[in-house]
Amino acid sequence: MASNPEENTIASMTFEAALRELETIVHKLESGETPLAEAIDLYERGNALRARCAERLDAAQARIEAIRLDADGRATTTPFNAG
Repeated sequence: MASNPEENTIASMTFEAALRELETIVHKLESGETPLAEAIDLYERGNALRARCAERLDAAQARIEAIRLDADGRATTTPFNAG
């Protein structure tokens, strides 16, 4: 399977950059003024950006779990609970 240059770009994006671009895409799609063909392309890119954001959040969660300490200062891997 050939690699898509846009996917390579997304794969190297930081969480913040991917989120900013995703927000821009959402605003364009919500405006209702985007032609259908462009809207489909934007939706596809937005989906890839959403996946990148989820990947980065999962990695951050794993790092948080890896560095948590218990009351005695010993490392522990209790699951992270953002809620």
